[in-house]
Amino acid sequence: MQHNKPIIIAIDGYSSSGKSTMARRLAAAVGYRYIDSGAMYRAVTLYALDHGMIDSEGQPDADAIIGALPSIKIDFDVRPDGTQHTMLNGVDVETEIRRLRVSDAVSPVAAIAGVRHALVAMQKEMGCSRGIVMDGRDIGTVVFPDAELKIFVDASAETRAQRRFKELVDKGSAVSYEDVLANVVHRDHIDTTRAESPLRRAEDAIAIDNSHMTLEQQDAWLLERFNEVTAR
Repeated sequence: MQHNKPIIIAIDGYSSSGKSTMARRLAAAVGYRYIDSGAMYRAVTLYALDHGMIDSEGQPDADAIIGALPSIKIDFDVRPDGTQHTMLNGVDVETEIRRLRVSDAVSPVAAIAGVRHALVAMQKEMGCSRGIVMDGRDIGTVVFPDAELKIFVDASAETRAQRRFKELVDKGSAVSYEDVLANVVHRDHIDTTRAESPLRRAEDAIAIDNSHMTLEQQDAWLLERFNEVTAR
């Protein structure tokens, strides 16, 4: 039967819409590899911040960052408990890339055409073997336009900011809800208006607004979509 043939699942959506959690949990449920494309852009941003390639106004030096790309090696390390940690040049940067300092700088870095081209090429390579779930902003539109299952995730900016705020506070960050909301709104604007691969819903993507869904409801909904596609 055909349902054993591994597929590519692309999950796109706004920042802090919960798409990484969705993707990670779906991958675990169906035995696929999970790839967090957003973590890759965050890793490049962290490198740029640590090497003085972003000024005090938050503006990245595009030429310097593009020039540094050959020196930036990004990988994912899967831990025994199933969690996945982002590795930057062999160093575990999972906690560091989630801080507001990186969140505030990542959208302008991700808007640089040269950065997107390099990371999209890396992502396409990761998907060669199929059997993957990848989430991001342009997975269903640019990275894997032929993905068999495409999901587009949305939730209100306030709901997303509340989730992000709770996540940061739980990790010990001293942040205010207002700052997190401002970051979410600012990133939405950059992500949807940038010239290179803007965030948009692919025509064949299935939309989901998870503002009022529990994780269990979300998991069940996703698994149903997966089973529909793989049973064809």
